[in-house]
Amino acid sequence: MRIHELLKEKVYESVVSVLPITGIVLLLSISAAPLSPAALVLFLFGALLLVFGMGFFTMGADMSMIPMGEGVGVQLSKSKHLATPVLVCFVLGLLITMAEPDLKVLANQVPAIPNLTLVVTVAVGVGLFLVLAVLRMLLKVPLSLLLVILYGLIFLLLFFTPQTFIPVSFDSGGVTTGPITVPFIMAFGIGIASVRSDKNSSSDSFGLIALCSIGPILSVLLLGIFYQPQDAVYTPVVLTELASTRAAAAEFARALPIYFEEVAVSVLPIVGMFLVFQLIFRRFRRHQVGKIISGLVYTYLGLVLFLTGVNVGFMPAGQYIGAALASGSQKWLLLPVGVVIGYFIVRAEPAVQVLTKQVEEVSNGFITQKSIQYGLSVGVAVSVGIAMLRILTGISILWFLIPGYVISLAMTFFVPQLYTGIAFDSGGVASGPMTATFLLPLAMGACETLGGNILTDAFGIVAMVAMTPLLTIQVLGMVGRLNRQVQKRQAQQLLANLEDGILYFDEEEE
Repeated sequence: MRIHELLKEKVYESVVSVLPITGIVLLLSISAAPLSPAALVLFLFGALLLVFGMGFFTMGADMSMIPMGEGVGVQLSKSKHLATPVLVCFVLGLLITMAEPDLKVLANQVPAIPNLTLVVTVAVGVGLFLVLAVLRMLLKVPLSLLLVILYGLIFLLLFFTPQTFIPVSFDSGGVTTGPITVPFIMAFGIGIASVRSDKNSSSDSFGLIALCSIGPILSVLLLGIFYQPQDAVYTPVVLTELASTRAAAAEFARALPIYFEEVAVSVLPIVGMFLVFQLIFRRFRRHQVGKIISGLVYTYLGLVLFLTGVNVGFMPAGQYIGAALASGSQKWLLLPVGVVIGYFIVRAEPAVQVLTKQVEEVSNGFITQKSIQYGLSVGVAVSVGIAMLRILTGISILWFLIPGYVISLAMTFFVPQLYTGIAFDSGGVASGPMTATFLLPLAMGACETLGGNILTDAFGIVAMVAMTPLLTIQVLGMVGRLNRQVQKRQAQQLLANLEDGILYFDEEEE
């Protein structure tokens, strides 16, 4: 397929993903949550950038990130010395995490700890857990066992961490697995698993994102205990008043250079690792290298457009809607509106497109993109609904996180391993830029209007978005297993009936 045809297809897919959430916001703007003209114009400009940004990004990821990740994974799995993949994984996890834009945003929100200290601590956590994830695959350690141990350690640390810091700790697990790291790490895991020929190789290719999301939670919890922070202030979005559509365009023009620089800083470490890898191993041919470089350019442009659109256009709209719904006489509308927005917004996450496609390919079509998208949509809808309930009532996030994770971990022993890996990866993938730049401001606007505690009530929505898909995707796995068992019994019964019929026919002839 030619580049322009592929881009046209990807942009169409983006329109289908972005159109529902755009329609919901427009409907709210003329009904329950009127937007100012400035916020509405910024939102519409942002939606347009979102469509083209997702189109460029998904096409670029297919051309560059996925083949790069698979190639590096295959080559490292062939290494005779274990020290080589361990060192490469640690450095890779460290570099790409330190460059992740969402992590810088989190660091600015936690003034009690120096930015560099927080960024380096989280990056080291991701690097160590990427090593752990690869060692698990090479040594064939069950993912469910490792998840139970690590989340048990997290629950233990909760008793020693300041209450106001716990939501930030769990949110950090979502923001560090952003749109740059997810495609590369997922393909990296598929590349490592492809060398193995055992029956669990395909299911073991998932789980890297899950373990890399645990690293930041543990590291930030430990940091909270060590520094004993008393505050983790969030800086509200400043809503700019615009006099004209030209002024709205100027807002995006001012933001574009910032995101050109941020995304360049994020992509360059991966480019550098790829160039070093290619010079040493010469794995890719010249035309493949050219295609990967072209794909990196498309990925870069797509992320710049996407991040500019969501940060400049979607963030003010989210805060306006949250504040408007909370200030009205029917505050309970926050619940159904949150559920509907959550259901559709996850489809606009760029990394979700990559995840669903790779799941369908690895499972040979047995697990379809639509089924995973449905599971993620239901999970995020429930999580946003719970987040709105917390804002209205002030219920502690631990009343939802602890039972949710306990049930999710218990289900890992009854669900096919492939679904477990996909489910826990989905949690990190679903909590991407759209959550940080639309859902979080939505929660912030509502919480601030209601006079709630922003640190304990509004924070944690990223953590909830990362947790509920663990349940819904594994439920899909359990339903699938039950359906296969029913089909197997029906086939056995049909075969038995046929055999009885043949025996009866033979007896009649005799």
